[in-house]
Amino acid sequence: MKRLEGKVAVITGGNSGIGLATAKRFVEEGAHVVITGRREKELQEAAASIRDNVTTVAGDVTRLEDLDRLYAVVKEKHGHIDVLFANAGWGELAPLAAATEAHFDKTFDLNAKGTFFTVQKALPLFRDGGSIILTSSVANVRGDAAFTAYAAAKAAVRCFARGWTAELKDRRIRVNSMSPGPIETPALEKVGLTAEQVEQAVASFASQVPLGRRGKPEEVAAAVLFLASDESSFVTGVDLAVDGGMAQV
Repeated sequence: MKRLEGKVAVITGGNSGIGLATAKRFVEEGAHVVITGRREKELQEAAASIRDNVTTVAGDVTRLEDLDRLYAVVKEKHGHIDVLFANAGWGELAPLAAATEAHFDKTFDLNAKGTFFTVQKALPLFRDGGSIILTSSVANVRGDAAFTAYAAAKAAVRCFARGWTAELKDRRIRVNSMSPGPIETPALEKVGLTAEQVEQAVASFASQVPLGRRGKPEEVAAAVLFLASDESSFVTGVDLAVDGGMAQV
């Protein structure tokens, strides 16, 4: 039997990278996925690549009215949620001396506030015994220069997993965070780096990762699938690092 047979899964940031790879894997394992993202065109392209058992809802997780609309669609179409992968996130380099209030607010709004209310507003639809997975980052335990606002926001996500594990234990809803290291996604190109800087960053990451390379979105999706499925039925409150050992040794 497929590991998510008949399950309903909601994935934020499901239009590219880790979110899209996870949506594809969930569908392969029998789930119906509802994916959300801010760009309608990318969402439709993602849905076309997933092909079956997928619903798209365009929206921004920092806007509570968009989250309400997302869950209204989920309620109308499926009536409940079994798995939530709160994956939407964003990071940008900004040295302490140069960081602006706008940079700080955007970073915390998407990574911390967005995650918080994505989960809060899902709870009325959540089946007891379900699974919530939050995307944190290995940045939450590292000291990377010019990345401190992002690291702090992702550390908040890690704390959410601990606190919500305690809050939701009576409903047997498991809450875990997942912390990827450097992954082969378009993220580097979106943090303000030139092509040459991207190439240098990739080489630098490879030198810091014991496995000697960046990870693939599909490798992260496999870890998320584990946390979503009954194979992790006695796992809750953890932060699962999927980082090739980058923050472990």
